[in-house]
Amino acid sequence: MEAAQYPAHWEADVVLSDGGTAHVRPIHPADADLLRAFYSRLSEESIYFRFFGPRPRLSDREIAWFTNVDYTDRVALIATIGTEMVAVIRYDRIDPAEAEVAFLVEDAHQGRGVASVLLEHLAATARERGISRFVADVLPANQKMMAVLKQAGYTAQSRFADGVVRMTLDLTPTETSQEVTAAREHRAEARSIKRLLSPGSVAVVGAGREPGGVGQTVLRNLLAADFTGPVYPVHREARAVAGVRAYPSVTAIDGEVDLAVLAVPAEGVIEVVKECAEKGVRGLIVVSSGFGETGPEGRARQDELVRIARAYGLRVVGPNCLGVANTDPAVRLNATLAATVPGRGRVGFFSQSGALGTALLQRVAQRGMGISSFVSAGNRADVSGNDLLQYWEEDPATDVILLYLESLGNPRKFARLTRRISRRKPIVVVKSGGATQNVPTGHAAPVLGLPDTALSSLFEQAGVIRVDDLVQQFDVAQLLAHQPLPAGPRVGLVSNSDAMALLAADACVRAGLEPRPPVNLGAAAGAAEFGGALASVLPDVDAVVVIYMPPIPGPAAEVAAELLRVSRDQGKPVLATFEGRTGMPPELRTDPVPGWGSIPSYPAPEEAVRALSHAVRYARWRERPAGVPEEPDGVDTAAARRLVRAGLREEAAETDAAGLLACYGVRVWPAERVGSAEHAVAAAERLGWPVALKAADPEAAKRAGTVRLGLTGPDGVREAFEGLSRQLGPDAALAVQRMVPQPAVPTVIGVVEDAAFGAVVSFGLGEVTARLLRDEAYGLAPLSREDAAALVRAPRTAPLLLGGYGYPPVAVEALTDLLVRVGRLADDLPEVVRLDLDPVLVGESEAIVLGARAVLREPPGPRIDGGPRRLGGFPA
Repeated sequence: MEAAQYPAHWEADVVLSDGGTAHVRPIHPADADLLRAFYSRLSEESIYFRFFGPRPRLSDREIAWFTNVDYTDRVALIATIGTEMVAVIRYDRIDPAEAEVAFLVEDAHQGRGVASVLLEHLAATARERGISRFVADVLPANQKMMAVLKQAGYTAQSRFADGVVRMTLDLTPTETSQEVTAAREHRAEARSIKRLLSPGSVAVVGAGREPGGVGQTVLRNLLAADFTGPVYPVHREARAVAGVRAYPSVTAIDGEVDLAVLAVPAEGVIEVVKECAEKGVRGLIVVSSGFGETGPEGRARQDELVRIARAYGLRVVGPNCLGVANTDPAVRLNATLAATVPGRGRVGFFSQSGALGTALLQRVAQRGMGISSFVSAGNRADVSGNDLLQYWEEDPATDVILLYLESLGNPRKFARLTRRISRRKPIVVVKSGGATQNVPTGHAAPVLGLPDTALSSLFEQAGVIRVDDLVQQFDVAQLLAHQPLPAGPRVGLVSNSDAMALLAADACVRAGLEPRPPVNLGAAAGAAEFGGALASVLPDVDAVVVIYMPPIPGPAAEVAAELLRVSRDQGKPVLATFEGRTGMPPELRTDPVPGWGSIPSYPAPEEAVRALSHAVRYARWRERPAGVPEEPDGVDTAAARRLVRAGLREEAAETDAAGLLACYGVRVWPAERVGSAEHAVAAAERLGWPVALKAADPEAAKRAGTVRLGLTGPDGVREAFEGLSRQLGPDAALAVQRMVPQPAVPTVIGVVEDAAFGAVVSFGLGEVTARLLRDEAYGLAPLSREDAAALVRAPRTAPLLLGGYGYPPVAVEALTDLLVRVGRLADDLPEVVRLDLDPVLVGESEAIVLGARAVLREPPGPRIDGGPRRLGGFPA
């Protein structure tokens, strides 16, 4: 008999509440011995709570029953750590929509969040199998199980009868259940990173005796930073390395090891990982190269590294990385290959590039900025930028987050996290290359089907500040880390150079800021003049750029002190071009060095203005209501899914989307296909005059001259039909459509189901020039009303909708509502891999959809970042 199969996405690596990891998968018949061993380690109390009585052992018949399931009506998931099973959860279907649920967690692993994550995964599998409710009979004394069920966030009911509590869970995802899942994910991933950045002890495996080696470099950097815990060099033969006692293996170390840095040849890494797992190490930094960046063989080795590490509860930074650093005085960790690590600061820094990491740290140190912590993830096989975002969100020492990204692995999760975190802490990103280009081999990132402009739009939707290069990233960071956000675009200019003040004013105008007339103090101005001018300008502006460039050396210290004194507690950002210096000059710093209120300096006023413009746009984004995707009225999702299933059964690659859109309250302007001139006349009579005759084929319709407008009578329709037939061919499909009864602006709305982002909504004007320039804006579905309104205003040609250039303003609210509905459709129906509403005519009172086509395809599995918590999929 062939064994039952289950979907591959039912397996997952997960992070537990204490930051460790486990593997979740369906149970197999071959797990009989695993189950016996698991059961033998359970306490009598755990067994009693599960079976309502003593049961010292499971019979062979029971073992066979529990391990042989059909993955439809009976499903069991287990959690494993290493080679041991530590928990099991199962459901047995009672009726078509209801199943009984029960779980068991090994006593030694209770309190680690294993049960809650298993419940999330089992609920997802149950929904896939058509089950909408779980019921569980629980002894009143089993408070732990009742807490897990109640705290899942699902709608729960309970009643007491016959000595047990029967709990019923409605498995329909709710806002509360989604919030619970996100909160648990956040805490778990943050704790897993904290264990890496705040270890109590560090082992360096591969710390050779020869100076200049990778392992010894990391060891010496740890010692030079005065790490607060013990450091253990591991060398197969040496008794000591760099004057520190060495051990022949990790397992031979006589103390606990929290973090291990691996600097051994790639071929030996797997064996060392197994040693670390046996020792109980919590985290790994693999600086060794020779993995995914080298090709298929290295990629297989990298996958095996991650599989083993996660199986034993370890998180991995790397491989092929620079390492990690934490400047917290209680830790003082420099587990990197970089000898120069900046001092204590307010910035968290993540870099995918190991080679670039050393230069980045040197530049930060040269600017005097300082960092809170630094992670170079290299091939990013496990620990990613998303993990660091979770950690830095709650880290009180981090006020600004910097990310250098070469690729995006889980963009949808990235957008979800950044949208939340950006409300509290600015995130400044350098994304090198286009969204579809320059993806390093070792990163295993998907190839995105979206242009780079789409990536910028999605960053903007999430409040992420995207800059073009590292210089700009540091320029923006030093402003955000030490000065308040500007309340608006008004900029005051105080200068002792007329020419530089004019350059600053011009830069403000180009950046969309509003410069006030510069206050020019003259070349001989000193501290009193600068202080007085700054005090007079500050009340009437939102930010001030001060230019101090004396032709000969002047009283720089006195001027700086006066600028600090006047700007203190004003709540408005002050930037400077101070003697052409870059970063945080000592004269402009506050304590602790550099503290809040320190004034950042830029080598030229244009660079100061550029940084300020990013801060203004970010502040404007933070002022916008966060917005929650809404459920528009008149939506029938069930009917839409029936239409999609019917379309998939018919294998219709492309179909008219009018029916689908109608399920979401969107009416497509009626049109009739016609095969002759007389049919066209009859259709025009039915639809009402005046009419348009156009190419019905979507590809033909994109060509110029394939539509005839304003036809008011039969003769005009016949003539138009004959003309288009000659132009397109006698077999060309043509359609008649009634003209829109008011002046309108043509727009285009689209949806693409991207492999990594999920459903993405695009919007742009339908004018030829706008199409050629790809003047489009993008947003992740579903869209809140605020998202949709921002999408309408994002294209450069948006003033044509808003009453600019003499055009009458159109029904922007109706267009916003249409975008919300399209976004809801896109989020609900992953089978709709493409949807084009082209054109959408927006008039003074309504938005009218003239044409809509959809492409349907069966999705390969759940969307990335959809469903229960997991590691894996695309690393992010």
